[in-house]
Amino acid sequence: MGIDLLHKHKKRSGRTAPRSKDVYLGMLVKLYRFLNRRTNSKFNNIVMRRLYASKNNRPPVSTSRVLKALEGKDDNKIAVAVATVTDDTRVSNIPKMTVAALRFTEGARARITSAGGECLTLDQLALRRPTGSNTVLLKGAVTARKVFAHFGGEPGRPGDSVKYAPTPPLSPPLLLFSSS
Repeated sequence: MGIDLLHKHKKRSGRTAPRSKDVYLGMLVKLYRFLNRRTNSKFNNIVMRRLYASKNNRPPVSTSRVLKALEGKDDNKIAVAVATVTDDTRVSNIPKMTVAALRFTEGARARITSAGGECLTLDQLALRRPTGSNTVLLKGAVTARKVFAHFGGEPGRPGDSVKYAPTPPLSPPLLLFSSS
């Protein structure tokens, strides 16, 4: 058998494990790898890949986004976010709902539980719904980060909404010899 020289230096793209050293995240990866291997569920594969993602690619999900996703759905549906669920103060009343996420902010957890809802971790979700049945998978807006306001064409162009990024002022030239 010969050596395949054409693919000798070819790099595989995509992560196969998280870069983070977080112990809890590592435990979740082990759990969802097992579930992905043993169940024929697309849900577990998606959750596993999202656990591998960097923090910038796991943007937060607000409670208002959770509400919109669960609107008009059964009461036994669980909203799942492989991210942090944050509180949206613009929403005045939150109904009873069950949400599973990596983390919850204090405000989001307080408002969901005070409405009679439930905040689950992803390992608790794996015990309740191992195949992800009756769940709604949510994802935050990746392009909501401030840096995305500066991406695109040149700022000031008609019809373009790219934000201007001011450059720092140039330092004055160094004077090696004084004239006096």
